[in-house]
Amino acid sequence: MKIKITTDSASDLCPELYDAYSIAVAPMIVLKENQPYQDGVNISINDIFSHVEAGGSHCTTSALNIGDFIELFSHYADSYDAVIHVSIGSGFSSSCQNASLAAAEFSNVYVVDSQNLSSGEGLVVLRAAELAREGTRTAEEILSELNDLIPRIDTSFLLDRLDYMVKGGRCSAVTAMGATLLHLHPCIEVSEGKLRVARKYRGSLKKCLVSYVKDRLENTEGLELQRCFVTHSGIDAEISREVQKTVAECQAFESILETVAGCTITCHCGNNTLGILYVHSK
Repeated sequence: MKIKITTDSASDLCPELYDAYSIAVAPMIVLKENQPYQDGVNISINDIFSHVEAGGSHCTTSALNIGDFIELFSHYADSYDAVIHVSIGSGFSSSCQNASLAAAEFSNVYVVDSQNLSSGEGLVVLRAAELAREGTRTAEEILSELNDLIPRIDTSFLLDRLDYMVKGGRCSAVTAMGATLLHLHPCIEVSEGKLRVARKYRGSLKKCLVSYVKDRLENTEGLELQRCFVTHSGIDAEISREVQKTVAECQAFESILETVAGCTITCHCGNNTLGILYVHSK
């Protein structure tokens, strides 16, 4: 079977991984001062940070429409036995619904609701790409494996600031002010396709990140050790190295991959956010 894997830019894999597996990426829409930009094409996370720090309004995101997906799928539907599109979770964006409506126009296009975002979605994308590369499974068999994988993905992030979450409507201004005054760093995790606060850490960002990693990974059994993502929205290199070192001390992952979150995720979390993302065993 010749199967093409597509996704959206919210999956936050690095360009090298997209290229290595020939994954087609639809850039999500970012609105800056109500002007649309394409995530990673004509706007970067540094553009967002600079704009906000200069006093501009916080950027927002917009779902890809049905026409965008019809155009994407049209590029591959005739050349492949099947197209599997892994989407940002339906609980986070209507892009998933729009992709499904577009897929209905084709007989060989399938949409997977990752129920996740950022590199949590990316873990689904990578598994799909690996299975497609083998060339021995049908689209239905790949879909079955992905549906088994999705509930086992562990996605969480530690935030340094909450003003971006406030502007995105995911956090109250009172909560954000209290967290700032108390030097609190909330850990946000994906649970059943939605975001929730797992716990809060107090102290310097570096100290909190190390504690966060240990809480998630130390003495945790039953993990797939193929890979772990350390995904951040731009953070000091020394802190990133310390996090990766702590990850390696807690679990013997074969690969610890550092990726930088794109604009879609960064619009809602701000800079200095960092998460670890991995898979639990069956």
